[in-house]
Amino acid sequence: MRKDVRILLVGEPKVGKTSLIMSLVSEEFPDEVPLRAEEITIPADVTPERVPTHIVDYSEAEQSDEQLYQEIAKANVICIVYSVNNKKSIEKVTSHWIPLINDRTDKDSRVPLILVGNKSDLVEHSSMETILPIMNQYQDIETCVECSAKNLKNISELFYYAQKAVLHPTGPLYCPEEKELKPSCIKALTRIFKVSDLDNDGILNDNELNFFQRTCFNTPLAPQALEDVKNVVRRNMTDGVTDNGLTLEGFLFLHTLFIQRGRHETTWTVLRRFGYDDDLELTQEYLFPMIKIPPDCTTELNHNAYLFLQSVFDKHDKDRDCALSPDEVKDLFKVFPYMPWGPDVKNTVCTNDQGWITYQGYLSQWTLTTYLDVQRSLEYLGYLGYSIIYEQESQAAAITVTRNKRIDLQKKQTQRSVFRCNVLGAQGSGKSGFLQAFLGKNLQRQRRIREDHKSFYAISTTYVYGQEKYLLLHEVLPDFDFLSEADLACDVVCLIYDINNPRSFEYCAKVYKQYFIDSKTPCVMIAAKSDLHEVRQHYSLSSHEFCRKHKLHPPQPFTCNSTEAPGKDIYTRLTTMAMYPSSQPSRSLYSLTQRSLTMLRQLTHGLLARRHMAQADLKNSTFWLRASVGATVFAVLGFAMYRALLKQR
Repeated sequence: MRKDVRILLVGEPKVGKTSLIMSLVSEEFPDEVPLRAEEITIPADVTPERVPTHIVDYSEAEQSDEQLYQEIAKANVICIVYSVNNKKSIEKVTSHWIPLINDRTDKDSRVPLILVGNKSDLVEHSSMETILPIMNQYQDIETCVECSAKNLKNISELFYYAQKAVLHPTGPLYCPEEKELKPSCIKALTRIFKVSDLDNDGILNDNELNFFQRTCFNTPLAPQALEDVKNVVRRNMTDGVTDNGLTLEGFLFLHTLFIQRGRHETTWTVLRRFGYDDDLELTQEYLFPMIKIPPDCTTELNHNAYLFLQSVFDKHDKDRDCALSPDEVKDLFKVFPYMPWGPDVKNTVCTNDQGWITYQGYLSQWTLTTYLDVQRSLEYLGYLGYSIIYEQESQAAAITVTRNKRIDLQKKQTQRSVFRCNVLGAQGSGKSGFLQAFLGKNLQRQRRIREDHKSFYAISTTYVYGQEKYLLLHEVLPDFDFLSEADLACDVVCLIYDINNPRSFEYCAKVYKQYFIDSKTPCVMIAAKSDLHEVRQHYSLSSHEFCRKHKLHPPQPFTCNSTEAPGKDIYTRLTTMAMYPSSQPSRSLYSLTQRSLTMLRQLTHGLLARRHMAQADLKNSTFWLRASVGATVFAVLGFAMYRALLKQR
């Protein structure tokens, strides 16, 4: 809703514009009326809608045409005042004022107009017979009010209707010529109905109607009031009530009735509670609430969010097969302005044999979206009505921001539930197969995946020491020279090479030495396509020698060329390493220890060499003694340092 309202009064001279304003302020008819009243502001606490209201007068005698045009541009609503006892002032409404205002306002955002018939105290008849055809001719006219500045008749009502025309305009909701709701209004109310239909049976039962009433108006309906509402619908249409519940048609009819009876504020209250602005679009504040994410922190859904998503899944899984058919997915996303999931989703999460997204796959996709793009996740939750159904200030309440990863490393424990594994390897090494195997697809099923439906992500659950965790695999494109920070930022690295390709391992070795040799991120070497013949790699070290040298686990054999679904042991191991990176061998400590051992060997070798020299030249006893003592001291110190490092490790 607008934060303030600006009302402009225009009309022919002597029709009483200034008198209306002064009568409103002083609550009595002024003895002396100036040519033009100063702009006044009515505070929010004395207006029915609790919105500050600015009232602006216009005087042809004091203001130029340019000043008038400026005021028209600034106005939120314009009251065209005429005198009920002056036919010429009525004619000027259509011959001068309405065309002038329309020429000075944008066609797509016309200002609402109020026709004000002043000086009703001077006549006994009404001007409505003359005004009604004008109202029917011009859609921008919200209403007409007859009043009297002299006896204060309808003065407060005039400005209330003007304020109401801005805060609760009819134009976006209703077409008076057709006497029906506009398409954009029907679309918005249909989404509201579907969000409120908690069991997705196509009707709002008494519990759902009461929840809707309490959500929008902070008060439930008494049982008799509920019946009265349904009886009104029954009397006017045959398909408005089914099984004692309100259908979508009945719901739309009720709002049409509210508008026709001048109760636009009822429909607007509902629309704004569900996040809509004056143009019947969901507001940016509703879809994208503020959420702070410090560096090195990730975003996850919390327990309440998963419960909500589970309820959404259950209400659309009509056949109770724990999977969403294409029609069920389409029905779920009817409250969205577009289809958020593309065909690649079926190759990102687990599906059943028919290719339908399973319950676990459905939750996994939400987890993936929240981890990679939390703003998109907030938007999606907004379309589903999370903050409304769970009565939260915004859908940001569904998000948990994890603590800094460095704190996890220091404390050697984590509360996170989602762990990212970046999968790197040369082209054709088996990265895509490794991702799809995580989703339970063997090589035969993978060959049926269309090229344009492939995904660079795969996410599913694993169990580590009895705890369910999400492992997110990300296939990194094999461009060695352009690995970005996003390609390197993860919880565990998976380096894949093809044992049947002699040049495959070299890429893994180079990537490791370039980016991960001094990193604290755990790394695992995967020997893919282990069902094929292993060939000698064109690299100075074999894969086993390389891993041994750099204190990595030996290469893990892997194949997805099996009749059954591939095993998940390797994925559990990756998740475990991501959860407990400090328990992995310390490569920096290992390097330091190796250097210490080398130094010790060199010292010992020097000592033996000097002893051999001494046997050849016993005459130089002073040199011998000094050399022996010095070498012994270095040897002892080297051994002590070695033991200390081992103890620390």
